[in-house]
Amino acid sequence: MLAVGIDIGSLTTKAVVMNEGQLLASEVSNTLDEAETSALVAMTGALEKAGADDSPEKCVITTGAGGKAVSFANRTKAITTCLARGISWHDPAIRAVIDIGAESSTVVKINDRGRVTDWANHDKCAAGTGIFLQQMAKLMKLSFEEMSELSRNAKKGAEITGTCAVFAESEVISHVHRVPPTPMPDIILGIYLSVSSRIKTMCKRIGAGENLAVSGGVALNTGLVETLENELGQRIFVPKDPVFVAALGAAVLAEEEIQKGIQ
Repeated sequence: MLAVGIDIGSLTTKAVVMNEGQLLASEVSNTLDEAETSALVAMTGALEKAGADDSPEKCVITTGAGGKAVSFANRTKAITTCLARGISWHDPAIRAVIDIGAESSTVVKINDRGRVTDWANHDKCAAGTGIFLQQMAKLMKLSFEEMSELSRNAKKGAEITGTCAVFAESEVISHVHRVPPTPMPDIILGIYLSVSSRIKTMCKRIGAGENLAVSGGVALNTGLVETLENELGQRIFVPKDPVFVAALGAAVLAEEEIQKGIQ
């Protein structure tokens, strides 16, 4: 029996297929209007990549914003639980994972068994999320890669103190139009520091110490990760394909259900 984990996010839906502890395939697709359709599209793509037949025996566990709306799921699990199991599959030594999603940021503290011991979430405003960084990149007409490269040339981070994405965007615009304008690398570093400060606060709130990891698509933004490492004073583990960490955790939980005898 195959184990399938599906993470339905606000922008993308991720599916992972496992069998006896081995990762067979993964698929990411755009989240559609219906959560169930989104889950089905992603799962079908992952099963095809895994070489499964048209109707394989499987246990499906969903998570994320639309997880509870999927009728064919055997179980639905909390995103924090799935993040913990997913990152622990990559490295059992990790004790906290920082997940930067499209619309929220979450820090999950984990014990040596891959279980959640505490967590903190920031979802009251887009600032500190993937969408916020996308908005900033669009504003400056840069790609994430270009932002990362430029941030390394910064002399100091521009002051961006707005706790709301709208106010933060206004601050960035004011830096751009100053006479003389604030150097672009300093603006980018200021943006990264603004995001990092929120994450650092959450880490302190739950006592997340060493052995940290980062997940979500934003984890591929090397400039932000480097800034976060400097702020937290340690190296941060970035797993291969960080966007799939929650879906992978859901698949790990599906394997546990199979071992218990779920049909």
